[in-house]
Amino acid sequence: MAGLYFHIPFCRRKCPYCDFYSLADSAGRLEAYPGLLLGHLEIERRQGPRRGSFETVFFGGGTPSLLPPAAIGTILEAVEKRFGLASGAEISLEANPGTVTAASLAGYRAAGVNRLSLGVQSLDRKSLQHLGRIHSPEEAKTAVAWARRAGFDNLSCDLMFALPGQTMAALEEELARCLALEPDHLSAYGLTAEEDTPFYHRHRSGGLDLPDEELCAEFFRTIHDRMERAGYSHYEISNYARPGRQCRHNLRYWRRLPWLGIGAGAHSFVASGWGERRSVPPDLDLFAKALDEGADPAGTLEFFDRRGAMAETLYLGLRTAEGVAQADFVERFGVEPAEAFPQALARTGGHLRLRQGRWRFDLTGWLLYDYFIREFL
Repeated sequence: MAGLYFHIPFCRRKCPYCDFYSLADSAGRLEAYPGLLLGHLEIERRQGPRRGSFETVFFGGGTPSLLPPAAIGTILEAVEKRFGLASGAEISLEANPGTVTAASLAGYRAAGVNRLSLGVQSLDRKSLQHLGRIHSPEEAKTAVAWARRAGFDNLSCDLMFALPGQTMAALEEELARCLALEPDHLSAYGLTAEEDTPFYHRHRSGGLDLPDEELCAEFFRTIHDRMERAGYSHYEISNYARPGRQCRHNLRYWRRLPWLGIGAGAHSFVASGWGERRSVPPDLDLFAKALDEGADPAGTLEFFDRRGAMAETLYLGLRTAEGVAQADFVERFGVEPAEAFPQALARTGGHLRLRQGRWRFDLTGWLLYDYFIREFL
């Protein structure tokens, strides 16, 4: 079985920190987009080979909650008809709290969405304004209440930390407010000034003062401690979940399992051989043109050789608490990780260890993850 990802590249307003492909103020193009997604699905169906039923479906963006529930329902019906959905499939939709209503959330649930990911980001009014978000703290809380009433019992919230001027007391208040919403899953991301975003240019010019590395590390440890005390497992560097509520779709990425990407800017992973990564150019016009011509809009981004597949298996798997099983690695590649990457493992200074048959980072290893994985890249 495989996973299925739909990229919805539309937003009401582009956030100044975001480097994902999305277009603002494109209502007319948004209306036509579901038809393009259906066309892309049909091309994939014709090409084969058959993938079998999809185990997970994820609508990401951009802001997927700009699509009406009827459009989501039509897309899911097409997936079921053309490919099939596994029994108990996880079907996730990202939503901006400022774009949903009680009726729309009930509509998404009725359409088949069973996991909702709310882009809360902050529950502080000034922080939300600074981040360029279109919703208020009150709207975020209301969206959670509406989602629960609509029947969503698998609810995730995004929270950003290491915001400009953020103190430890402010972070702890954010965590308390977020936990009061009782999400089933929390994604906690440190704010970074990604290249070619407005925040990047402001940071480079000295107009955006972000917390230093030492304070960011304290934030990370504080979130870890607070979430685990509240009963959430820290199952991936940036993700926490109540029992049984890990994001099954994202686990596919970290386990290097196959998924199909549909839509402008979407990526796919083909697991045959040592692996192939494919991508659709982040250009809506090119995407529409290819479909109009009956051509596959995706092209090969990268073919992996054995060495590349070994490296990616490790640096993706080591993002997770489950880590990488030594026996599985040996069965797949015929060599142990310590034999394949002795310098990379030595560089970790004991923060990456083989325990109970699995290679795992400790918490400090996760803090220094970007530094430690350079040897694998």
